Amino acid sequence: MTDEDSAPSGGDEIRHHMSGSVSWITINRPEVGNAIGPRHRARVIELLGHANASPGIRAVVITGAGDAFCTGADLRAPLPSPVLDPPKGAPERPAGATMRSLRTGAQRMIDAVLNCEKPVLAAVNGTAAGIGAHLAFASDLVIATEEARFIEVFVRRGILPDSGGLWLLPRLVGLQRAKELVFFGDAVSARDAERLGLVNRVVATGELEGAALAWAQRLAEGPTTAIGLAKSLLNRSFESPWEVALRDEAAAVEINKGTRDAVEGIVSFRERRPAHFTGW
Repeated sequence: MTDEDSAPSGGDEIRHHMSGSVSWITINRPEVGNAIGPRHRARVIELLGHANASPGIRAVVITGAGDAFCTGADLRAPLPSPVLDPPKGAPERPAGATMRSLRTGAQRMIDAVLNCEKPVLAAVNGTAAGIGAHLAFASDLVIATEEARFIEVFVRRGILPDSGGLWLLPRLVGLQRAKELVFFGDAVSARDAERLGLVNRVVATGELEGAALAWAQRLAEGPTTAIGLAKSLLNRSFESPWEVALRDEAAAVEINKGTRDAVEGIVSFRERRPAHFTGW
C-alpha cells in the first residue's frame, strides 16, 4: 500500500496513506498498545474531516500497528490545561472542566467516526479496550483477527465508561448484554464478539489486511453519496419516530436522486450492465 496522500501533516504515531480511493489511518504506538492521547485523537478527527471534504476518498480504514488495535486512552500523556487565562484565585479545575474536556476530546473523535460521510471500516488486529473498543464499535463495519479481543475496561478501574460506549453498546448487542459487558468488564474474544454482533467477520491474522482492503475497495467502488446518506439514516433510526424517519428518508432520496451515481444506477439497470459509480 503506497500512494502517499496530501492530507494534513502529522506525526508518525498516527500514520496515513492512500490506497486508491481508500484512506488508511493506522495508530502507530505499538510500544504502548496503541493507546491514544489528545494529539492522537485530534489527528484522527482531522483525517476524518479530510475524508469528508475530499471527493477522491470513498472509504476509510482504521487499524493499529503491532499486536494491538487500541488499548484505550494514554493516561501518561499530558492533558491540556482545562482553563484559559484563569483570573487570580480561580480553581485549577473549575466546575464543567472534565465535561468540557470529554466533549472536545474522546467524544468528539467517536462522533467524527459516526458522522463521517464516507463508510468507515475498523480492522481490529488485537486488543481493543476502552476508547479503542468504542472506536471499533462506532465504525460501520468491523473485521477482526482471531486474536482480537474487546474489553469494556472502565468499571474495572472504578470509572464510568465514556466516549459514547453506553450509547453504542445497547444498539449493537441489546440492553442486557450491554450491562453484562459494562458491569463485569470481561474480555470478549473475537469469535464471541462476532456472535454478539460487535464484529462482522473474523479472519486469521495474516488475512486481516487483505480482507479489510477487499471490503474497503468494494465500498469505495459503490455509490458514495447513497452509502453516506444510508449510514446517517441508520445511525438515527433508533431515535427517530416513524413519521420523522419517513420524512428524513424522503429528503435523503431527493438529495441522492440528483447525483451522477443515481443516474448511472438506473441507466446501467436498463442497459443490463454493471454500474460504474464515480462517487458523486
